[in-house]
Amino acid sequence: MANPGYGKRTTPGQHPRKAHDFTGLLPREAAIAAYIDRLPEGADISVKTLAKELPYGQCALRTALNRLQDAGHLRRGREHLTAESGSSRWITRSWWSRTARNDSWWARFTRGDVPQEPEQEPELSRGPEPSRTPGTAPTRRRAHILLAALGRETPALSLSEADCAALAPLLLPWFERGASDETVRHALTSGLPTPVHSPVAILRTRLISKLPPEQAPAPDPVRPPLRMLECAKCRTPGRPEALPGGTCATCRGERAPARDNAPLSAAEVHTHAAQIRAAMSRQPRERTPV
Repeated sequence: MANPGYGKRTTPGQHPRKAHDFTGLLPREAAIAAYIDRLPEGADISVKTLAKELPYGQCALRTALNRLQDAGHLRRGREHLTAESGSSRWITRSWWSRTARNDSWWARFTRGDVPQEPEQEPELSRGPEPSRTPGTAPTRRRAHILLAALGRETPALSLSEADCAALAPLLLPWFERGASDETVRHALTSGLPTPVHSPVAILRTRLISKLPPEQAPAPDPVRPPLRMLECAKCRTPGRPEALPGGTCATCRGERAPARDNAPLSAAEVHTHAAQIRAAMSRQPRERTPV
């Protein structure tokens, strides 16, 4: 494990683990990727540490990690953290994704613009879900079915078709406030008087008087931390758009565009200084009055 705050950091929204997650990589890179993917959160995935655990040298591991970064599984960078005391610092991060990501996704990740919940695998259609499943849409049909089923468990609460239709609208606020079918059933059937003279009247009273409170509003979203990616080879920080595949233009062998504010060479500095001194010596000096 790495020091607290460092080490492997798993990105959100990954697909469930499968046997063929890294089949598109070369055998060595696939083996290293499978090993890293199974390491716990915060594990040290530096080249030196991996070389102690895997049958590869540091040079081979460094090349493999760069290829994993180019394939979209790995990014290195820094994250700005602020402690409760108010102090802040930049922490080195190694972000890992079992699901290969493109440069656009990593750019959104640095801005905190990615979903935090894991992606679900698409499921085959199994037909409509049963209406008694907790958390389903608050429909009249769900309320109607729940009311009609009360008589099977509690005969004293047997209702007619017209009774169910009249009481169903009173159940909708319960569902909208997150109440499950079991919660509604318990509120309507527990502690009944003996005998029950009018099931419709007692159910109407309970649906109104025992309505649960509204759910508390969701807390304010947490502001995402500041993140910065680094070049996989020279560790130079830069914007995600300037690091396609996690590598800067210089390490890719691309020629950097000329800049107007490029620093002057030593010879040019001496030349400009000599010209300034010569211009100053030609100017007449003013005499200070006595």
